[in-house]
Amino acid sequence: MSLVAAHTHAFFNEVTQSGFVWTIRDEAGFPTSTNQSNEAAMPFWSSEIRARRIVDQVPAYRGFIPHKLPVEVFLDRWLQGLEQDNVRVGINWSGVRATGFDIAPADVRRRLHSASTR
Repeated sequence: MSLVAAHTHAFFNEVTQSGFVWTIRDEAGFPTSTNQSNEAAMPFWSSEIRARRIVDQVPAYRGFIPHKLPVEVFLDRWLQGLEQDNVRVGINWSGVRATGFDIAPADVRRRLHSASTR
């Protein structure tokens, strides 16, 4: 399993266990990025430590702070909004270039529901 795949797998397990999802924000709001396929993505992490590590390591995200979301709010409001805006979900981005898989909101919803029923 690749490192990116391992981080993705960890996202679904950790979110299911903790009941929370993390993103980052600054005074202007929540960041989005454009991936190599020219699709917009918003990053989310499965723990505060993972989110904080990106803020500390990635110059573009310096000045951001971690923002905690209950998984129910993420599922019911955030994923719906991301779907409407055609924005993918960046899953546990890591490293100095903040890379990882960007997944369609509907697929994230399905995988979280599946992980919670195990």
